[in-house]
Amino acid sequence: MPAPKFPTQRFDQAAPALAYVTQLYDAHIAYLRQSLQRFVDGEPLKQVRARYPFVRIHTDTVARADSRLSYGFVAGPGTYETTLTRPDLFADYYREQFELLLANHGVAIEVGVGADAIPVHFSLAEHQHLEGQLTPERRALLPDVFDLPDLASMDDGIANGTWETRGGAPRPLALFTAPRVDYSLHRLRHYTGTSPEHFQNFVLFTNYQFYIDEFVRMGHALMQRVPDPANPQDDDDCIAFVEPGNVVTRRVGVPPEALDGLGVVPPRLPQMPAYHLVRRTRDGITMVNIGVGPSNAKTITDHIAVLRPHAWIMLGHCAGLRNSQQLGDYVLAHGYVREDHVLDEDLPLWVPIPPLAEIQLALEGAVADVTKLHGYELKRIMRTGTVASTDNRNWELLPQREPERRFSQSRAVALDMESATIAANGFRFRVPYGTLLCVSDKPLHGELKLPGMANTFYRERVDQHLRIGLRAIERLRGNRAGQLHSRKLRSFAEVAFQ
Repeated sequence: MPAPKFPTQRFDQAAPALAYVTQLYDAHIAYLRQSLQRFVDGEPLKQVRARYPFVRIHTDTVARADSRLSYGFVAGPGTYETTLTRPDLFADYYREQFELLLANHGVAIEVGVGADAIPVHFSLAEHQHLEGQLTPERRALLPDVFDLPDLASMDDGIANGTWETRGGAPRPLALFTAPRVDYSLHRLRHYTGTSPEHFQNFVLFTNYQFYIDEFVRMGHALMQRVPDPANPQDDDDCIAFVEPGNVVTRRVGVPPEALDGLGVVPPRLPQMPAYHLVRRTRDGITMVNIGVGPSNAKTITDHIAVLRPHAWIMLGHCAGLRNSQQLGDYVLAHGYVREDHVLDEDLPLWVPIPPLAEIQLALEGAVADVTKLHGYELKRIMRTGTVASTDNRNWELLPQREPERRFSQSRAVALDMESATIAANGFRFRVPYGTLLCVSDKPLHGELKLPGMANTFYRERVDQHLRIGLRAIERLRGNRAGQLHSRKLRSFAEVAFQ
């Protein structure tokens, strides 16, 4: 049975264009699933190939777009194209990008079947595991019949600014191709223990389970509170709390959905467990415990980036480097020393990682809101400065005091192992980023993190620090998405999709 065929069509409205993308994608996914079932049943098959849909635009003029918006238009005359996946998950995102292209260029967009093959692994639904029924002999034949993931079509050359058009091919319309997106969606399930469908538009990262424990406590308490119309709260629109294993707790009064009962608490937590405070508009909060180290920080942001969140923020603990700091003080990062090394090949060290005004103001305002300190008094507990991130957890043991000298020359006020990585990957992937750390020790000044002292500190500070992060997101949520996605993050010849 051959793959379904569809003609390329032109659209001057976003809704029918998105509907056609969905029709093409669903037809090719159904073809793959049906073919795989026949293969599992032992039927001999020749090569089976399904393909992703594409969207394309051709323009002969330079867009006269609203210059305040950093996306929604192509860089100049020419043909631009990208493949698309999971229109069920990205429907609102695709619709917005289509609408902006149509409005800014005044030409139709084309939708058709692209050249990129859909790997069979990416066609399976959340709870489908047909390949597990194959014998070893039958599994060995799988690559002869179906396309497998091809890493050559999943690199980050577009995002890194190293991609080059060859042989008159269309230029990219988005940072990520469909295979790259699908790859990350599957990795997110593996690393976080939750489905991509649950991820929200605002993401908090932490390097301590204490923060997750408090977030879970807050989430469960909120699910038991009935919204009061006479006293509206910012969190009234929160409808569910999702934990690893896709365990869903619906808010009191919110009807359950079809897949709610399929979640199962995992026997052990995944590597970087994620928790989701879900809103109807997807503008809720996802919190991820990334653990310790820049490798984890890069890994998780590499994959969350394909979901195109509105912002991500690091809330974690750090070493205070100044003798004027106290344990429990906050550090709002406005610059980074990148000694993490995991992004050196993707983002050269000479690239500055600038602070983003919208995020900085939201974090500073949130500290003031929660602590009730303002102006000069706020400086008692928070300072703005450079944060250094290292890949050496025991940097204090290096001889000749070299790290100390470098940190002093850079004017760093705090040190951790993740913040610069998260900020740099936000810059790289055009995702607004910010960092608010809490000083938990001062190794240069003899104040080490001892068990008893640390436990007391954690109990006293984690709740406040988390509430500051949540309050910052409340402030950011009041901004339009176009205001958050800063022009500072866009390159010379930028792709049109946000």
